[in-house]
Amino acid sequence: MLLRTLRALVVATALSPSLVFALDDVPPGTGGASGPPLPAASAPSQSGVPTPTPTPGGRPRICLVLSGGGARGAAHIGVLKVLESLRVPIDCIAGTSMGSLVGAAYATGIEPDEMEKIVGGLSASALFRERPPRQNLSSRRKEEDRSNLVTPEIGVKGGELLLPKGAFTGVQLEKVLRELAGAPGYRNFDKLPIPYRAVATDLVTGTAVVFSEGELVRAMRASMSVPGVIAPVEYEGKMLVDGGLVNNLPVDVAHAMGADIIIAVNLGTSLMPRESLKSALSVTMQMLNILTEQNVRKALAMLGPNDILIEPELGDFSAGDFDHLSKTIPIGEAAAQKVEARLAALSLPPEQYAMLRKRQLMLPPADSRPVDEVRIAPMERVNREFITSSIQTKPGEPLNEQRLDDDLSRIFGTGDFEHVDYRILEEPGKRVLSVDAIEKSYGPNYVRFGLGLSTDFRGDTYFNLLASYRRTWLNSYGAEWRTDVQVGQTSRLTSELYQPVNANQSLFVAPRIELERRRQNVFQDTSRIATYDFRRYDFGFDVGTQFTKYGELRAGVVFGHQNIALSTGPQFLVPPVTSVQRGAFTSRFLIDQLDSAIFPREGYAGGVNIYASRPELGADQTYTKAEGSGTYAWSSGRHTLNLGFRAGTNIGGDPLPNYDLFQWGGFLQQSGYSTGQLLGQNLQFVRAVYYNKVARQSLLEGVYGGFSLELGRMGGPLVPGNPTGWLKSGSVFVAIDSPIGPLYVAYGRAAAGHYGFYLFLGKP
Repeated sequence: MLLRTLRALVVATALSPSLVFALDDVPPGTGGASGPPLPAASAPSQSGVPTPTPTPGGRPRICLVLSGGGARGAAHIGVLKVLESLRVPIDCIAGTSMGSLVGAAYATGIEPDEMEKIVGGLSASALFRERPPRQNLSSRRKEEDRSNLVTPEIGVKGGELLLPKGAFTGVQLEKVLRELAGAPGYRNFDKLPIPYRAVATDLVTGTAVVFSEGELVRAMRASMSVPGVIAPVEYEGKMLVDGGLVNNLPVDVAHAMGADIIIAVNLGTSLMPRESLKSALSVTMQMLNILTEQNVRKALAMLGPNDILIEPELGDFSAGDFDHLSKTIPIGEAAAQKVEARLAALSLPPEQYAMLRKRQLMLPPADSRPVDEVRIAPMERVNREFITSSIQTKPGEPLNEQRLDDDLSRIFGTGDFEHVDYRILEEPGKRVLSVDAIEKSYGPNYVRFGLGLSTDFRGDTYFNLLASYRRTWLNSYGAEWRTDVQVGQTSRLTSELYQPVNANQSLFVAPRIELERRRQNVFQDTSRIATYDFRRYDFGFDVGTQFTKYGELRAGVVFGHQNIALSTGPQFLVPPVTSVQRGAFTSRFLIDQLDSAIFPREGYAGGVNIYASRPELGADQTYTKAEGSGTYAWSSGRHTLNLGFRAGTNIGGDPLPNYDLFQWGGFLQQSGYSTGQLLGQNLQFVRAVYYNKVARQSLLEGVYGGFSLELGRMGGPLVPGNPTGWLKSGSVFVAIDSPIGPLYVAYGRAAAGHYGFYLFLGKP
């Protein structure tokens, strides 16, 4: 069972298109009897479970029962390898939690050797990263990625702070399940190559729920949704979680499928020793383990003398160790070989077994008939027209699983839903694709927190604390009001109302207010000679368009005021004016298709900003400031090459005022120089960064080592004598994705002899 995963994940860290369409509720411990199983014709039945298909030649109907066990469940693959080598026929499969995953793969024609290859490439990160691929997120959610916000969303509802129902949504898990289950779309589980059942738990009633048909991945996902770790599966009022809570070894379900002989694989739930019971969490986990063992004992009592029990000796192998799944496969093989004589008695002749397996490897194709209607289930807040506009699957067109996957991933990427899935409804005269998007129960408003830190160990240390409050779906068009606060070296408050003007949110208006106080150091060569203090407030209004998941373009006006003061420094740097009226036309273009905002391994991103200060808008000075940047990442295995550029200049003949110059320098921004050491009228900069993933982490992006090569130039420096030519520099670094953000330790050096050590927390 996956319950012990909770402990492992809590210690480590502190949606796929799928849905179930037919459920059979079975109270725990019913549906079977102790002693020899009944003949198929008189086996205990469940409401809605079809009559078992007779086995050819009158041989016994053999059912494989696979228990839960978290990462220990890969041992089931080893058992399957032995069963195939002994030519033991399997006529039906019942599984719980991880057993439901392996069982579904085998039932749909995935052979054990192929399963072993798949799980060999899995890790905790691959299974439990909660977000969909970043490329499918909406532009606004990607924008949050570019900040140093690090905490998960905390819901704000009715004056209360609420947490999600699970640490992970299960979206990434479902991606893996689709790879393991070779049966996309709605299925009758008795029509699979091997009839199959998965067991989940109704968290409200405490009863077992047996899946006999539906979307296979959805059934697997429900069966292994560890409470508190993976969010429950919602379906027609049922809240479904890990089946191991009530039926970790579903022997009774196998009886109900008409089994004459059961091969049961029990992975066990090892109890923690006394010395490990040191906290409320460990005591709670021990209690759950004990309850699981109790329902397993009841299941074992249902086995008869003709049934075969296999118990892999997994010792202390953790149910949460998803980074070493393959290690348990040989243990499963060894356990099955211990009962080889009993298994061999069930063996079929080679030709007969080969014919059976040939049939079992022939999976009927998914039903791709066109649908007559695409229907969006009712929602409390989100406008159904917005969801409809995101779906490329249209009535009258054949169903394409990949296109439907992309549709639902795009909907989930808006950040409004706990899960998104679908059903196929057969109604009189028409076939309906019903999309069910489950809105976040802990929304519609959210807060997040973050921090940033940098130091060059030469007296320049910068620290910022961040908080963000976001209110969503203020009206039917999806208005969003977001307020960000930052306190530290730069203190800022920004509040923007994003108001779409059409249902598909392709067009929007965005009034905003921004207050900022920042300090700007001025250097002469390597010496800091002055510090400016800037204070400003701005009111802005933008109109723009969203390019769905790709980016946005906006243009607008801004009005405001700025005060400038020389805190320390020589008299010649005293600003000629200390109070400035601001008024400008602004525009911004962003595009983002990087797979990660922290350590991108593939994709591209870029942007252009223009600020045109004009007296007709109330500004004291006339000038136009333009800047652009871009990134491209490419990877091969553990190796990544990240190319980037940044450029900025004044457009036209008017120079930039001293209070709005370009500032550059620091780690990966002309490494070797102090942070912000370069200050001037225009900037050109390119860099190539290589990094190697030297170690992977559970649930985080890993540990990297790398270096950078950088070339840049700062033209028109504020202080005469500062470098104006091309500057060559580079760095070497070690970086780790930590729970509070990416952390870099680096050494940078410039060709001019400048060098520096850096500790950097945040996104450089």
